[in-house]
Amino acid sequence: MKYRILQGWHLMRFLRLAAGLAIVAQGIYTHDWIFIILGGLFSLLPLFNVGCCGTAGCRSCPPRSSGRPS
Repeated sequence: MKYRILQGWHLMRFLRLAAGLAIVAQGIYTHDWIFIILGGLFSLLPLFNVGCCGTAGCRSCPPRSSGRPS
């Protein structure tokens, strides 16, 4: 778990975290609990490095060979 949080940071992950924190800040500013909760959820996704498809859930399989030996 510690490895997942500390490793693999890239620009898109930072942007997703910043967007989540901005939603939390807007929720605190407007006293809107729904924004605070949703912003917290959106902040946890990049923190734990998960997305909509889960870990490596969206990758495609490599093409199969034609069946003839090389």
